[in-house]
Amino acid sequence: MLTPLIFGCEGLRLNAKEVAFFAKSQPFGFILFSRNLKNPLQIKGLCDSLRDTVGWHIPIMIDQEGGRVSRLGKPHWFEFPAALDQANHTDSKRLFWLRGRLIAENLYSSGIDANCAPLGDIARPNTHAVLRNRCYGYDKATVISNAAALNAGLNHGGVSGVIKHIPGHGRAQLDSHLALPTVTTKHSDLMQSDFDVFRQLNGITMGMTAHLVFQDIDPLEPATHSNLMLDLIRNDIKFDGLVMTDDISMNALEGDLESRAQKAWAAGCDLVLHCNGDLGEMRVLAGISSFLGDLAMRRAKRMIAKRPKFVSVDIRQLKEEFDTLMNE
Repeated sequence: MLTPLIFGCEGLRLNAKEVAFFAKSQPFGFILFSRNLKNPLQIKGLCDSLRDTVGWHIPIMIDQEGGRVSRLGKPHWFEFPAALDQANHTDSKRLFWLRGRLIAENLYSSGIDANCAPLGDIARPNTHAVLRNRCYGYDKATVISNAAALNAGLNHGGVSGVIKHIPGHGRAQLDSHLALPTVTTKHSDLMQSDFDVFRQLNGITMGMTAHLVFQDIDPLEPATHSNLMLDLIRNDIKFDGLVMTDDISMNALEGDLESRAQKAWAAGCDLVLHCNGDLGEMRVLAGISSFLGDLAMRRAKRMIAKRPKFVSVDIRQLKEEFDTLMNE
């Protein structure tokens, strides 16, 4: 039985306490960060160890958007400009597919099979700098096209996408790592713009919540903790994939770790994401979690069944095409 948790780990390899804990707690997935990544061989060994520990081919994910949010870089992996720099290129759809496929090549060859991308957030003049140049465009149609293309590229390389930050983070003027942003835009306007991006992309099998308040819908709770917002995600956006929280430790959320997780599950999130690899904190979360419920398990099984198959390509040729297009 799986628990509704995604965990990190402490270092480049598992220690004995982690092995015992992960075997017992059986999280749904793992996420890797720079502290876990040295070279392709080491990462592959770590991924193999994580899967051996839990006894199945567990999803292992990463934040590898390219640009500023990149856990992998030179000399072993491809590097990319900020996504917004390629968003309005005349061949942007092809560029985003190439970006996704090149990223997938690096991930899949190292044992990582899920990526916290694409982004469905629309860039605006006042979008906070922590997010703005990571966005895929300044308007709804461009973001939808580019996000779908990047996800298709990831899938072609055997990597599942995680659409974020559902239902839309582009209007936030604060950094949710540090504080709780509030969006004052009317519900009806959001449904025609920010939220509609995610409705158009609702076939992606996983989504990550936004830690921000939509004042006209639920003025009291951020989306991650809001029954009203999760109901909107399920019934208006019609997203029936697995919903995972953004990192539960971010300062946009109030309360202790335990209450943050319990509120996310109670609101309707399927999975709680805990990133920092602190074993004591992970023990707390495992101690208060039950197993995946029926609906969450159905979504989890569907996500696992739909994990894409790797398609071999001439990756050097694709990288040359990407660079040529970007230099035009």
